[in-house]
Amino acid sequence: MTTTLFEPVGDHDWRLVAGATGLLGDLNRAGVLEASDVHVARRVGDLGDESDPSVLLAVALAVRAVRHGSVAVDLASVAEVAPELAWPEPAAWQAAVAASPLVAAGAVRVEHGLLYLDRYHRLEQQVCADLLARADQAPPRVDGPALSAAVERISRGHLSDEQRDAAVAAVRQWTTVITGGPGTGKTTTVARMLALLADQADRRGSRLSVALSAPTGKAAARLQEAVETELAALTDDDRRRVGRPEAMTLHRLLGWRADNATRFRHDRTNRLKYDVVVLDESSMVELTMMARLLEAVRPQSRLVLVGDPRQLTSVGAGAVLSDLVAGFEGDPASPVASLSENFRATGDLRELAEALRLGDADAVLARLRAPSTQIEFIETDDAAGALRADTVASALAVRRAAEVGDAAAAVAALDEHRLLCAHREGPHGVRHWNRQVEAWLGEELGLDLRSPWYVGRPLLVTTNDYALEVYNGETGAVVLGDDGRLRAWIAGSRGLRSFAPGRLDAVETMHAMTIHKSQGSQARRVTVLLPEAGSRLLTRELFYTGVTRAQEQVRVVGSEEAVRAAVATDARRATGLVQRLRAARAT
Repeated sequence: MTTTLFEPVGDHDWRLVAGATGLLGDLNRAGVLEASDVHVARRVGDLGDESDPSVLLAVALAVRAVRHGSVAVDLASVAEVAPELAWPEPAAWQAAVAASPLVAAGAVRVEHGLLYLDRYHRLEQQVCADLLARADQAPPRVDGPALSAAVERISRGHLSDEQRDAAVAAVRQWTTVITGGPGTGKTTTVARMLALLADQADRRGSRLSVALSAPTGKAAARLQEAVETELAALTDDDRRRVGRPEAMTLHRLLGWRADNATRFRHDRTNRLKYDVVVLDESSMVELTMMARLLEAVRPQSRLVLVGDPRQLTSVGAGAVLSDLVAGFEGDPASPVASLSENFRATGDLRELAEALRLGDADAVLARLRAPSTQIEFIETDDAAGALRADTVASALAVRRAAEVGDAAAAVAALDEHRLLCAHREGPHGVRHWNRQVEAWLGEELGLDLRSPWYVGRPLLVTTNDYALEVYNGETGAVVLGDDGRLRAWIAGSRGLRSFAPGRLDAVETMHAMTIHKSQGSQARRVTVLLPEAGSRLLTRELFYTGVTRAQEQVRVVGSEEAVRAAVATDARRATGLVQRLRAARAT
């Protein structure tokens, strides 16, 4: 469970509950519980006829856990959040919760030593049950000789044994999980897998229908481009059989509903039509969305989950991809296919990623400090001095292309260099550095860029707009049109499209972006700005995700203490999915 505490800003801080007493009040004033946690716990207690302060505290902590990404709370270890406080004795506390009328009524659930809110308990049960049901049904019918011939055909050129085996496995089973870091050929494997499946469908006299999906618009656009590039290397017949699958966001695939943020048009009563559903960047998918996808995919459709379990987990509750990898570990019938050979990263970048994966702080620092043309480590208290030259050069490149109306070049320039931050706020945060780069750019140009719209402003879409078909994570730039008017050009899975700036509500400036938002994207050169060593966001997964966004060069700006703190801290989340999968497979 995360050890995040908040520091109240005065007696009127919105996170404080006026007049709160007892355990709930103590932990609220200590910065453990926020007002919403306390209010929900009280309301649940009122509805369920529960007044025991220790039980209400447990409910409040379960609410808090979801806010911080966990599916449940472990009462046996939760005191580690703030060990100096007076916590209930663990054994008596757990006994009181187990005997509570809230448990009897099903408002909260206790299982695997964890306390769940009922909704997340049901979601976790559903994900486990749906995955196991898919695994337990009869395998797909496969034309063996045709598959062997097709494997021989798609293996021409460089295709590793790992990639070939993963592609073949996806033909022979309903669910496949393809994992690996950047450059390990996950998209190559997906394209070859589609060729094998399309060949099988063609032998049956049918055409394969495929959906490519990702959590964000940017990730979907990258998936579309990468799959098309890989398909181009196949024979004309294989390309014809596969066709041109369209990539879309997961929300668009499931069919968004204006009346419900967590339910979709496609569910168990209205399944998706596709023979194959590929979900890329699966590490970003929270428990709720994974549950919705599993209930929408037909049992006899192949589901392929692709991602890197070492990356940051979803913003919402759950860590489904890493749980699946751990839950099926050691199972001979595991659907997980791991790719390890790196075809893209240079030796230095590969070694840095591997040292981070192993959690070896000394090796990480040695690699950062060793002479290299791909890696630079700047240990300084003057971040501005280290960042100004590159960020201004990047901003100028976008600006120059935008001034002459070249939208494609302006958007392409965004992927030359990217400044990544852990935080949104504060001196190490995105908001500060976006303002700082705009000030530097204004000084360079002799202009006042305080207007919300200016030529060359880099854009990041922050929410899905289904009416405009603009999706979270897509990027773009403000470009000067031939008529002298500004247009916002956004690059998404449907290509580069132009909008009047006033039509785009949920966009931010993107001279800098958070590491969380960078998932699903890459840049030729990346600068990772580490916060101070005590930052609550500084984890190994965050650091790994940041440096692996770089295609050719990465620069890390921060201190040795921050590097060591990041490497030593795992972004652990309390879930029971691993235990559920292991228990079910053991029976």
